[in-house]
Amino acid sequence: MDEVLQRLKEGVRRFQTEVYPQQAEVFAQAASVPQRPHTLFIACGDSRVDPIAITSSGTGEVFVTRNIGNMVPAYGDMLGGVSAVIEFAVSSLNVRHIVICGHTHCGAMHALLEPESVADMPTVKNWIENAHAALVAAETLQERTTAITTDERMIDVLTEQNVLLQMQHLKTHPSVARAMAKGELTISGWIYCIGTGEVCVAEDGQQTFTPIGVALPTSV
Repeated sequence: MDEVLQRLKEGVRRFQTEVYPQQAEVFAQAASVPQRPHTLFIACGDSRVDPIAITSSGTGEVFVTRNIGNMVPAYGDMLGGVSAVIEFAVSSLNVRHIVICGHTHCGAMHALLEPESVADMPTVKNWIENAHAALVAAETLQERTTAITTDERMIDVLTEQNVLLQMQHLKTHPSVARAMAKGELTISGWIYCIGTGEVCVAEDGQQTFTPIGVALPTSV
């Protein structure tokens, strides 16, 4: 038997015997009413990034879509799965917030810096063009500052610029523009550090990412 498939099946069995029984009422409730997530979370497809775990969210709270490089094509450029998810989440599910979450050590960002690495993957090469303007911005920043001195730092800057760019693209979608104009929707950009668990956030209109501080317990 396929070893990987067997591992997945064993995971399902553990879910059915250990996880599901402890949350049976939650799942029953979720099945009995329409979903009403409060957030659309647009993340990279990287297997090390888990939106539900990062946000400590429960069943039905977060609507998730993932793709290479957490990208959002500008409306009309590449209408497809990502555009459909956004439209459905905003217009039908009425989410109140959209997160675009990038992360450290992103393969898509590496590919932007080293296009030869995806030379034999034409579909991937075409897809990451959605971040080309972020590469231009990162290279311009590199020319203007002495702080970007290593390849690792350059990738970090590119990751941030990509999230900011995708937030701009997001606003070109009519459903998003309409909901934001009504004051019914807000957006933010996140950077998740795989190695430390740190999350930095740029709220709409901000150009810098601020770490989410850990709240310390207050003394009684």
